Amino acid sequence: MIVGVDLSKAHLDVARHEQAGTTRYANTEAGIEAFVQDLQAAPSRLVVAEATGGYEIALVRALQRADIPIAVVNPRQVRDLARARGKLAKTDAIDAKAIALFGAVMRPKPLPAPAPGREALAGLVARRRQLIDMMTAEKNRREHAEGVIREWIDENLAALKSQLANVDAAIALALEADAELTRRRDILVSVPGIATLTAAVIIAELPELGHIGAKQAAALVGVAPINRDSGQYRGERHIGGGRPSVRCALYMATLSAVRHEPTIKAFHHRLRQAGKKPRIALIAAERKLVSLINTLLERNQTWKPPQQHGC
Repeated sequence: MIVGVDLSKAHLDVARHEQAGTTRYANTEAGIEAFVQDLQAAPSRLVVAEATGGYEIALVRALQRADIPIAVVNPRQVRDLARARGKLAKTDAIDAKAIALFGAVMRPKPLPAPAPGREALAGLVARRRQLIDMMTAEKNRREHAEGVIREWIDENLAALKSQLANVDAAIALALEADAELTRRRDILVSVPGIATLTAAVIIAELPELGHIGAKQAAALVGVAPINRDSGQYRGERHIGGGRPSVRCALYMATLSAVRHEPTIKAFHHRLRQAGKKPRIALIAAERKLVSLINTLLERNQTWKPPQQHGC
C-alpha cells in the first residue's frame, strides 16, 4: 500500500492509494505518533510526502525510527502528474490523494537513514551541487532539443528533481542527527539571510569557521582583497582563491542580509553612498557577514539585534 501525506504547519492529511477517503492528524508529536501507530497496524510499502521546507522533518524522523519507508518528493512533480490526469481541483484531501498516486506511479526511493557527522553532511552537500549542475546542463540542452530528445531530457529532469528533494530532506536530517551540527546550524540560521541549505554548505565545507580569526575566515571563503602591487604600480584589489561553493552560498545570503540584517544593511548603504560600485559594496558586505558568523560561532551564541550583543 502506498500512502500519501499532505503536510501543513497544523495537519497531516493522509490518503491510501486506491482507497476512498482521507484521514487527518495533527502535525504535532502526539499526532505523528498516532499516525505511526496506525501505519504499524496496517503496514504500507511506502509513505510519500512533499518537501515543504521543514514541516516534513519531524514526520520523517518518526517514520525512520519506526523502520517505515518514507520518500520526500518535489511538489511540482506531484502537481504536474495530477494535471496530466485531469485533476485540477486543490484541497488538502485531494493533494494527499495526488501524492499517493504519484508514489504508486513513480515509486520514488525512500530516504536512507541519516548518518551523523560532518563527513556524511559534506557528501550530501556535494551531491546536491552535482544535481544542480546536471539540471542546469540539461535545461541548457533542452533549449535546442526537439521531439523525443526533449522528452528524454524532461524525463531526466524529473528524476533529478525527485532526487534533489530527497537530498534536501537528507541534509536536514543529517543536521538533526548530530548535536554539534545542530547547534552550528541553529547559530547560522539565526542570522537574517542565512537559510538551512546555506548553513549546511558552511558547516560541511568551512569547518574552520569559529576557530580562526576574521581575516583568515575571509581568505578561506575567498572574499579577502588581494594586493596587486609591483614597484611603483598600485593595482586594483581583487578577491580570489578560497572555497568557491562557500563563497557562492554566502554571496546569495548577502543579497538578503543587506536588506534584513541591520548592521550589514547600514554598512552596505554607507559604501554605496560613498560611491563604491555595487559589486564592490556587496563583496565588502559578504566579508562583514563572514566576520559576523565567525564571531557568533566562536562565542557559541545565536544572532540578536545589534543593540543586544557586541558583534
